[in-house]
Amino acid sequence: MREILKVEGLSKTFKLSSKQQKIEKTKEKIKTAVKDLSFSAYEGEIFGLLGPNGAGKTTTLRMLATLIKPDSGEAFVDGSSIVKEPEQVRKKIGFLTSELKLEEFFTPDFLFDFFSDLHRVPPEIQSQRKTELFGKFGIDKFAQVKVANLSTGMKQKVSLVISIVHDPDIIIFDEPTNGLDVITARVVTDFLIELKNRGKTVIVSTHIFSLIEKICDRVGIIIDGQMIVCDDLKALTKDKDLEELFFEIYRSQKGEEV
Repeated sequence: MREILKVEGLSKTFKLSSKQQKIEKTKEKIKTAVKDLSFSAYEGEIFGLLGPNGAGKTTTLRMLATLIKPDSGEAFVDGSSIVKEPEQVRKKIGFLTSELKLEEFFTPDFLFDFFSDLHRVPPEIQSQRKTELFGKFGIDKFAQVKVANLSTGMKQKVSLVISIVHDPDIIIFDEPTNGLDVITARVVTDFLIELKNRGKTVIVSTHIFSLIEKICDRVGIIIDGQMIVCDDLKALTKDKDLEELFFEIYRSQKGEEV
């Protein structure tokens, strides 16, 4: 398989305010969110980044999406550098995060057209994709309803569709099913598998073991900003389930008895 994403020694630190120090229960003024992180993802696979809250998953994905710059290290998205060629990277990826907040005054129809225009999607293709995606996710019935009046699940569907208006080959999703009801979550996971079957590369971060086991080909376990293991899912788990393996690794890293 062709290597589509190559991450080489990414690191990122943040300064902590006094309030953040209290929340983190630390006297340290600098927090290392990601430390010397390296991994690869390949064409036509779903790669899962698994870790507890605060492990550095979101920071990693935000660096890959060029929303924040790494302190050190590099990553190449289909050959384009996230540090030196951020605009090229943005053309190649779709990025969805729970932190994405849609402007509530606008409708799904308007937002789809707006982001399609930003990505310079030709009008005829724009119309075709809107019909296809709105129908697939049931957005067509709510196309003219303001975002403020949509359910949480429908907002997530609209966010997902907007993130892929330009039909990117690399899709990065941060906690794609977080907070969704079981019906909407199933629609989203089925779509991720569909994208993979179409040859897309999907990067998913989550703390949900069952999601990784259901859809991922390979998985990287990240703890305290460091990649602890990264391998084919079946090779990693063998005769034990993913949750059992994760906690063995987690306790070992924290110096606890297994």
